[in-house]
Amino acid sequence: MSETNTGSAAVGRRRPARERLLATAARRFYADGVTATGIDTIIAEAGVAKTSLYNNFSSKAELVRAYLDARHKEWLAAYRTRLEETAGPREAVLAVFDTYADSAEAARETGFRGCGLLNVAAELPLGDAGREVVRRHKETVEELIGGHLGHLLPSRPGEASALAEHLSFLLEGAMARAGLEGDSSRLAHARTLATALLDGAADSS
Repeated sequence: MSETNTGSAAVGRRRPARERLLATAARRFYADGVTATGIDTIIAEAGVAKTSLYNNFSSKAELVRAYLDARHKEWLAAYRTRLEETAGPREAVLAVFDTYADSAEAARETGFRGCGLLNVAAELPLGDAGREVVRRHKETVEELIGGHLGHLLPSRPGEASALAEHLSFLLEGAMARAGLEGDSSRLAHARTLATALLDGAADSS
């Protein structure tokens, strides 16, 4: 190992155990799934003792929920960064699509598998608290779209709400197909369709 790599590894080891565990869980859960990823694998890759895991998370289920919470916050942060570049409600809606595309591109090198939140939700039983985290995230995305559409179509709240639902379905469908195909081109196409819908709605106002 080079001196630079040795230094990087040392920095990684100095990170708090909770951060290292979450970072490792994020990689493994996304690549292999929750069920296929054992606690021992996470502990070994994170380079922590088993006691460190249980000092930070009472169970694997709690680690999964922490991972889902972290993904939600990361997505919101990425969206806010995108939002700073927009000039109006139309572009703000499209920034949601761009944030999804950014996520797909970031995962391309290691293997894009679609929405990490939905992938986990699919493995969890009905009633699991983790599924509620994912549901709230998806509702938040639709609410963001709806808020911007409210500004784009201020005199037509019913149409704005219906279009927000339509666009969120379009986005999630594109993400699902992109994940299955391992290619983000579906998201680019969904953005094009969304642009046409937005322009049509604005023209009719």
